[in-house]
Amino acid sequence: MKTLNSTERRGKIPAYIQVAAALRRRIETGEWKPGEQISTLEQLEVEFGVARVTVRQAIELLESESLVRRQQGRGTFVNDTVSDKRWLELETSWEMVLESIRHNVPKFIKVPNPPPVPLLRQAEGRLAEEYVFLRSVQLKDGKPYGVVNLHLSKPVFEREKARFLKHTALPIVADMGLNIAHAHQVLVIGTAAPEIAELLEVSLSAPTAEVRWVLRDDSDTAIYVADIIYRSDCVKMSTDFFHPHRPKEEVRKSKKN
Repeated sequence: MKTLNSTERRGKIPAYIQVAAALRRRIETGEWKPGEQISTLEQLEVEFGVARVTVRQAIELLESESLVRRQQGRGTFVNDTVSDKRWLELETSWEMVLESIRHNVPKFIKVPNPPPVPLLRQAEGRLAEEYVFLRSVQLKDGKPYGVVNLHLSKPVFEREKARFLKHTALPIVADMGLNIAHAHQVLVIGTAAPEIAELLEVSLSAPTAEVRWVLRDDSDTAIYVADIIYRSDCVKMSTDFFHPHRPKEEVRKSKKN
């Protein structure tokens, strides 16, 4: 039985969103197949230990996402065709990364006591003398999908202060003519801490995709350090292992030689 535990109940994420997330996962993983009838309201009410109205709200949310359809007198069914909700593709080339985020409109959040400097890891360069910290939530159709915690070298920030306070930072940095010697991206899978869960409107400890970006200049100074936490249900990464301009048959032949 998958009841909501006491920690989840005390969280600020509404119970119906938490239930919807669990049901959405069953559809995405194929536990509930296209066309299959899902559990009844009564069964879900007992399973999650919530009120009937909470289950009904969760089903309505999934219906608004075109994941399920309700048939009067019969029940609720998974839609025959479920669209890919993972619309955000994590790019692996510098040009494509910039293009994919250039028109993002971040919602900036004030942080009372921001960390003065980023915690640099091995091979991430050396600290700048001073940083500016910016936190923002990335939105799509009014819904949050990512939280960005950014440390930006203060001299870089001061050059384009007005733009940095309105737009996504990475394309601005790329257009400034700086001597960027290294640009590094790392992806790990994590879970949503309480504050992140609230900002992303997901359940506590929900899976997340966490991307770390570090830009270093020609003096090996980390001028841009960003930790970006995405909802896992909107992110995907795909890789074509064959050269786009080289026929697959030619690649296979070269391996044999």
